[in-house]
Amino acid sequence: MLETVSEGFKSATERLRGVRELSDSNIDEALRDVRRSLLEADVDFQVVKNFLAAVKERSLGERVETRVRGADGSMQRVSPGQHFVKICQDELTALMGPVDSTLSRDRGATSVMLAGLQGVGKTTIAAKLARHLQKQGRKPLLVAADVYRPAAVDQLKTLGMSIDVPVHVGEEGEAPPSICESAWKRARQDGHDAIIYDTAGRLALDDALMEELEQIRTRVSPANTLLVCDSLMGRDAVNVAQSFAERIKIDGVVLTKLDGDARGGAALAIKAVTGVPIKFIGTGEQVDRIEAFRPEGLASRILGMGDIVGLVQDFEEVVDEKQAEEDAERILKGQFTLDDLLTQLRTIQKMGPLREVFSKLPMFGGMADQVDEGELKKVESLIHSMTTQERTRPDVIDKSRAQRIARGSGRKPKEVLDLVARFRQMRELMGNLGKPGGLLSKIPGLGGGGGLGDGLPAGLPGLGGGGLDPAALLSGGGGLGMGSAPRARAAGSGQARKNKRQQTRKARQKTRGNNKKKKKKK
Repeated sequence: MLETVSEGFKSATERLRGVRELSDSNIDEALRDVRRSLLEADVDFQVVKNFLAAVKERSLGERVETRVRGADGSMQRVSPGQHFVKICQDELTALMGPVDSTLSRDRGATSVMLAGLQGVGKTTIAAKLARHLQKQGRKPLLVAADVYRPAAVDQLKTLGMSIDVPVHVGEEGEAPPSICESAWKRARQDGHDAIIYDTAGRLALDDALMEELEQIRTRVSPANTLLVCDSLMGRDAVNVAQSFAERIKIDGVVLTKLDGDARGGAALAIKAVTGVPIKFIGTGEQVDRIEAFRPEGLASRILGMGDIVGLVQDFEEVVDEKQAEEDAERILKGQFTLDDLLTQLRTIQKMGPLREVFSKLPMFGGMADQVDEGELKKVESLIHSMTTQERTRPDVIDKSRAQRIARGSGRKPKEVLDLVARFRQMRELMGNLGKPGGLLSKIPGLGGGGGLGDGLPAGLPGLGGGGLDPAALLSGGGGLGMGSAPRARAAGSGQARKNKRQQTRKARQKTRGNNKKKKKKK
């Protein structure tokens, strides 16, 4: 997501690594990388110019505190480069926000009219918003007001059926404004406290479309009018938003396909150009894949620092808190099995596409594009081919058993043995982390309580809450993935190999010394 923009900020950070103070020259060099990446990402030129000017002014005008007090009260060193990154994060957040993602209510109901061009994903977003409101305890009604696009009504019916939400369909030949008005009456009669109007679009903005939307607004007075834009359109999405905002009152924007957008021009520029905030983002095809837009979260991900709040929110939606607490206590004692690993893998999969989960992990965001989604499936197939005893006690798996498991999963015996070996390492690592005086007890905010983080859900993957780290599963650090295993082993055991080389060199030197002494004695 937004790799083009992220690359520019990464390069700028590298340029400032090790500098002792921020100056005109080194800031200009760093911002040159940022400028190039923003323009390549199709961000409006004036927006880029204003953003860079704000970053430079703050970088030169603010005093750099080289020591700051951390959350645990200890003093920590801050470099000029880190100060620059913090300024970039603040300015990115300001550029895209502030945002209030709550939907307004009127006459006792949350009513939403969706507008936008044809093909941007309005119908899918309608179902996603219905599901979003359903999770909040609302009783939504979907309205099929797009009578022009072939199969639009059938598509909405199918989506509504998948989430158990009724769909209001007009009579044969009924006009969209009339359909919306009759749907509003039905909602009041049947006790629906949320109603979403899926309106028609056009391939290009025209007067007929705008007149129809104005008539719908006059008939039903929706409390919220949201414009749906395809983020892959880049600057064109910003132009469309501006054109719509000039004709009708837009309360917010929904950006679709942001997870597939490497550039990010729309996400960064829409609010600055139109004044209309992004309220929601669509990040997948499933009806659950919609998020309230958080500028600070996206800014943090662009800068490679992850989005811990977004990750926690995703986790809370897919996990049973009590069960996670029990699993965490057991895992941190080193008492977990391959069945527990399978449960963790499935939890991660429920949180969405693996690359998206990685992009929200602090320190691992930059690895998101290297993640192979198929690795979890491979590990899963190996575990499914094992007996109950083998899952509970992986140590019993020898070469003979590995051959049988490999045949059952369509893999190689070596992959089975690699999985078992790395699982042992992971089990030992997690056990050591959870011991009194272990690593987790030394990290501020994670001490005590069996290593469970204060304010973090137990069992959150990769955050010391007892879960298995997705980064460790698919890459280095005792990971369990197979496809990237050679590279992972090289990265994870580099220090060990270095120590071994040093030991070998010392042993050879000692041997040579002994040989020389023997020759002298002779």
